[in-house]
Amino acid sequence: MKTDDFLNAEMNRRRFLGEGARNAAGVAASVVTLQSPLIASSASDRVRVGVIGVRSQGKRLAVECARLPGVEVTSLCDVDETMLNRAVGEVQQVQKLTPHRSRDFRRLLDDPNIDAVIIATPDHWHALMTIQACQAGKDVYVEKPVAQTIGEGQLMVAAADKHGRIVQCGLQQRSGAHFQSAVELVQSGQLGNVRLAKAWSVQQRRLIPSQDDKTVPAGVDYDLWQGPAASRPFNESRFHYHWRWSWDYGTGEMGNWGVHLLDVARWGLCVGLPTRIAATGVPMEHHDERQTPDTLTVQYAYPEATIVWEHRLWTRHGIEGRPTGVAFYGDQGTLVVDRSGWKVYDNRESLTADASELRRAHLSNFYDSIRSRQSPACDLPIGHISSALGHLGNISYRLGREVLFDPIAEDFGDDANANRLLHREYRSPWVLPSV
Repeated sequence: MKTDDFLNAEMNRRRFLGEGARNAAGVAASVVTLQSPLIASSASDRVRVGVIGVRSQGKRLAVECARLPGVEVTSLCDVDETMLNRAVGEVQQVQKLTPHRSRDFRRLLDDPNIDAVIIATPDHWHALMTIQACQAGKDVYVEKPVAQTIGEGQLMVAAADKHGRIVQCGLQQRSGAHFQSAVELVQSGQLGNVRLAKAWSVQQRRLIPSQDDKTVPAGVDYDLWQGPAASRPFNESRFHYHWRWSWDYGTGEMGNWGVHLLDVARWGLCVGLPTRIAATGVPMEHHDERQTPDTLTVQYAYPEATIVWEHRLWTRHGIEGRPTGVAFYGDQGTLVVDRSGWKVYDNRESLTADASELRRAHLSNFYDSIRSRQSPACDLPIGHISSALGHLGNISYRLGREVLFDPIAEDFGDDANANRLLHREYRSPWVLPSV
């Protein structure tokens, strides 16, 4: 949607009744109308970016970056030559410059002509690449979850701070005008006392059939793809996209949709890390190659609030009529928000908002932050905390019991078994750098 069309839609949106809601809409509109320093920049201020991991989300981000004024996609990197060639072709259609190709991300980090990198690899690579990029003087856009463990996230935050780097996390809702206005309304008091939020993902995922190990496909650097993870024979059931359901490389649905939606829930409730986490779940439908649960419920307890997460990956019947979303339950009304907009229920006033643009707005915010050196909409501390919620749910599930967490120390106290899951072993010669 064009900016003018979006602004007209905002002006014609159903009228908010009550000062809090009107203020919320005003905040959302101001985000869109402020002139972007990126758009106003000259060619000499161009930001040169390299994208690491370009199969799906990374390719979409690369193409979107190529469309942005003041941005030049100079390099693309992927261990799979087929994916790399496809991405180069799509970026070439958008910008005149043909991006350099590389199968090793370290070439991008060594390139002094690259100002920033986008990391859209499997989860197990996020921390190491981000820390090394910060050490190389690059600003970073890293997809969710920002790390595969809480311990990795802590080191990433320290590295970004030590080296003075801008790090934007790929939680696009933070830059969405309708998500911003939803949070503003929740915090305005119009829903009364809001102490409970629920977030969910209800999808019908495809089965991952058991397959025999195979020879690594031509054009794939599989050893580099595995990187710091344990070495295992090549198998399609653990490779493209399917990696997210393996504990070696991914974090399951908690790190997929969970981080996105739990971030919105805690944003609206103004909370950080919880003190008590209880997860229950079992594989109910997908008796296949996935290791992560297809059915899970997690309760996060805070001193003054509760967040509940639920996912079911074998049905299409969602919660509150939506396959993915977040609901804020107040004693005077309930607000339900997803990427299609938001609506208030059980309130004297009918309040709604339509969808807003997310990906382009979030990328623009990243490049604006690079120029201004001001914190982006979703900086690394925000992304770390929201990613940690996903990890905490997984830890409780894997231990099969409730866990108590210290949100200041970011550990489980004297619970040795839980503390072991705050970290993971790195396969030699890969080492997580000290910060």
